[in-house]
This record gives sequence, structure tokens and C-alpha cells, in this order.
Amino acid sequence: MTLKLSRRVQRVDLSPNAAAKARATELRAAGRDILDLTTGEPDFDTPEHIKAAAWAAIQAGATKYTATPGTQALREAVLAKLERENRLAYSLPEVFIGNGAKQVIFNAFAATPDEGGEVIVPTPYWPTFPDAVRFNGGTPVLLACELAQSCKLLPEQLEAAITPRTRWLVLNNPGNPSGALYSQAELLALAAVLRRHRQVWVLLDELYEHIRFDGGTPSNLLNLAPELRERSLLVGGVSKTYAMTGWRIGFGAAPAVLIKAMTVVQSQAASGASSVSQAAALAAFDGGLGFLPPQVAAYQARRDALIAALAEAPGLEVLVPDGGFFVFVRCAGVIGRYRPDGLCIGSDDDLAVWLLEHGVAAIAGSAYGLSPWVRFSIATGLEAVAEAGVRVARACAELREAAP
Repeated sequence: MTLKLSRRVQRVDLSPNAAAKARATELRAAGRDILDLTTGEPDFDTPEHIKAAAWAAIQAGATKYTATPGTQALREAVLAKLERENRLAYSLPEVFIGNGAKQVIFNAFAATPDEGGEVIVPTPYWPTFPDAVRFNGGTPVLLACELAQSCKLLPEQLEAAITPRTRWLVLNNPGNPSGALYSQAELLALAAVLRRHRQVWVLLDELYEHIRFDGGTPSNLLNLAPELRERSLLVGGVSKTYAMTGWRIGFGAAPAVLIKAMTVVQSQAASGASSVSQAAALAAFDGGLGFLPPQVAAYQARRDALIAALAEAPGLEVLVPDGGFFVFVRCAGVIGRYRPDGLCIGSDDDLAVWLLEHGVAAIAGSAYGLSPWVRFSIATGLEAVAEAGVRVARACAELREAAP
């Protein structure tokens, strides 16, 4: 008997990031020389004091169920972190701990909106944004943010997209995959639009807040427009800053009415997050950021090395990222060109396949809702990143305007 799948699950796809990573791993296992620039996680290890805290929790027997919205100790640590690092004051009922930031986002869209409610998602996007909306019955409204606007949402785009059905705006800062970082003036311009549309909530995904190359400190929309706090969900976590992707801890800070609804979803989907991981996250937030500057400097050096190498690649236009650990590249200049074997590069997906044949695993911009682009991760060693750039330049140089 054929299994009949729900319409919900048929609205979404397997994460393209996971699929690209799996293909690179498969080729490496088969002996191919593949430089993997797909991975969206730090290549640095979790700091030792955080691992020690997890072991201490195990030794102390902290291995039981936790409260669904998270342990009180960790939630209080999140409150302190938000006040110390983000200059934002929340109360305990306004903080929620999930199994990674992805679950926090999913729970929010499961709790809101109703069927057909619209969620504005600027592209390029992290694929979970539109798919979490679709899975939960909402309608993602995709707004293309091109190179000319540095892949950032313009206030006039936002104004034109809002309808009576709009329930959320997703704002990812710094962006994945773009690395774009909104200035205070840009955030204020968006806030001016949001003030006119009080039914619109804002999901602020700031996982990469401390991975930035401008030497500044995180500047939040809610610092500039505090009145939006009553209809905003701030999403953060430990994955990127503390190199704790596998520990699966994220948090959400929002008005208590939303946190309560998200907790109801969590209670039926997964219960509380791992007790040991929460103990580790507590140590992360309490331990400071002294370890981070050398890592950010390493990301910046890799970014610069890759950009320098890609400058030699005909047909590519690089968006210089201000944060995160990705380099997003427009590849319109190679679309329509031909490989030496006569095959045409008809899309950014075709380019990703061509690059893989040259030993570089990257992800086509189609995975992020914007084509023709390609995303390269710099969360790997400097030597590998620089060599990957050389290979990409070589691959592009081999393309011809006419079929051989």
C-alpha cells in the first residue's frame, strides 16, 4: 500500500545545505580531492570551559527532563546576556529555550499565523524561513534583494509588500548567505514602515551577531525602535558564536503571550531541550567572549583571501560580506557560457556542478531564493579557502562564449 503523505510535508524540501554537504562528503569518501565550502558551522572547537561545564553537569546528575521553556538558570543567563550585549531588558516569562534556533523559529510559525497568513521573507534567505512558514500553513512573500542594494531589504519594498494578511517580517542580520549587515540608518528606515503597520510582527534572526568585520558591536532594531519590542521575536543561540552547533541550543525573546504559545508547541513536539546542553550553554553565556576576537580575525582573513582569488574569476561579482562566514557571489556573467565538453552553464546549479568537478563544493543561490548566485563558506582553514578560490577562478576561465 502506498503511503499517502500530508500536504504539509509536500510543501517543503530537504535542506539544500544538508544535501550539498552530504554530496561533498560522499565524494571525499570515494577519494576525490574536494574542498568543502558548503558547511554553515564554525570549524573551531567548543571552548574548553563550556565542555567542562557539560561534564560537570553529567557528574552532578543533571541528566533528567527540564522545564519545557528551558531551565530557569539558563533563561536567567539569556536575560543577562541580552542586557549586557544587546542593551535589551526582558523578564523570565519572555524567554524560551529550544533545540536550536531553527526550532525556535519553527515553533513561532507553528503558533502563528493561521492558514494563508503572509510572512515577508527577503531573498536571499536561509531556507528554513520560507519552508517553516509553508509547513505551518502560512504563505511566504519573497522579496528579491539584489546586488545593487547589497542584498538588503529596502523600505519601499517592504511598504509595497505589506497587505492586510501580512503577519510577520523576517529580518536576518548579519545575513545568511549574504553576510550583509544593516546600518542604523537602514534599520531606522525599516522601522518607520513597520510603525505604520501594527499587525506586522518582526522575527529578528541574529545568530551571527558577533561574527562581524566592521569592528563594531551588535546594533539591534529594538535598540533603535524600542516600541517594536511588543511585536518582535528576537532569535539567538550558541551555535555560531561559541562553535556549539551540535549542542542544539537556541533561544527566543518575545512578549510573554507568544512565548507561552511557543511553549505549548514545544511541549507536544519535543519537550525541553537537552539538560546537559543547557548546562553547557549556561557556561557559554556566563563565560564571556574573550576567546572570540582571534576567531573573527581568522574569518576575516579567509574572507579576504577568497575575495582576492575570486577577483581573477571572469564573470563573477562578489558581495563583500560585513559579517557571518559566507561569501555570496553573483555569477550572471558565466550563465550561458560553455564548458570545454560542450555543456552549457544554464543556471547557478549548473555552475555548482562545474565547480564540484574542479574540486570545490559550494551551494547554488537557488537554494536561497536568489539566482544566479553561489555561496561559499569560509568556515574552514585559510589554506583551503584560498586554494578553493584559485580553483573557482580556473573553472570560470575555462568557460567559453560559444560551444566548442
